[in-house]
Amino acid sequence: MGIKQKLGSAAAAQVPAVAPRLTSNFVRQALARAVDGVGPLKPASVTAQQVLDEHDGDVEAAVKAVIEKHVRLAGAQGFLTNIGGLVTVAVTIPANITGLAVIQCRMIATLAHLRGYDLADPRVRNAILACLMGPAEVDRMLKKKRLPAPPMALATAPHHDPELDLKISNEVATDLISRVVGKRLAVTIGRRVPVVGGAVGLTADGMSTWKIGRYAAKELRPRPGGSATGGSAQKA
Repeated sequence: MGIKQKLGSAAAAQVPAVAPRLTSNFVRQALARAVDGVGPLKPASVTAQQVLDEHDGDVEAAVKAVIEKHVRLAGAQGFLTNIGGLVTVAVTIPANITGLAVIQCRMIATLAHLRGYDLADPRVRNAILACLMGPAEVDRMLKKKRLPAPPMALATAPHHDPELDLKISNEVATDLISRVVGKRLAVTIGRRVPVVGGAVGLTADGMSTWKIGRYAAKELRPRPGGSATGGSAQKA
């Protein structure tokens, strides 16, 4: 393991002390805000319908547009929350993690609605969180039997398992913390230049959002008979 990787791992271990409230409860709150909306933030279902209307009912064009929009949003917040460098890290890391969680949850929820999934269904919400971890982390958890099934299977499971809610939330919180700190703080510490943190934040958050968006679009396939978008979700 290189010096930067070691720095990132060490920093990740310290984040709970810096941001003790970034727990499973924080993940569920971020998901709820992303799905249901809060303040000026519209519910994901409303956004999905608006994007669908803008693309004349073409679901796949809407899916692509949703991913592209959230990549830009993630990059912008990644830049703003990391431009301060080491001096502001105790404040900006929690803000970065929270912002990234809401943006990526909202993107996945919007995609799920476009594909005909019921966002009120707890099974679908668990699938959204599973997508948030990305394919590599999901595969790792499946191999270690820490996750019973991939996102698509979670969303369409015969029954909802309440015990899975907390398990997935904890895993997502850990993954978000490690992702933000491990890939970003190591570079910031290594170079000690504030603007570098902003550039790295923009690139890292934008790229991770793009990858997760593509994974969610691939995993959450159209539901037969789905009616979340008035039946138009089946145009794909």
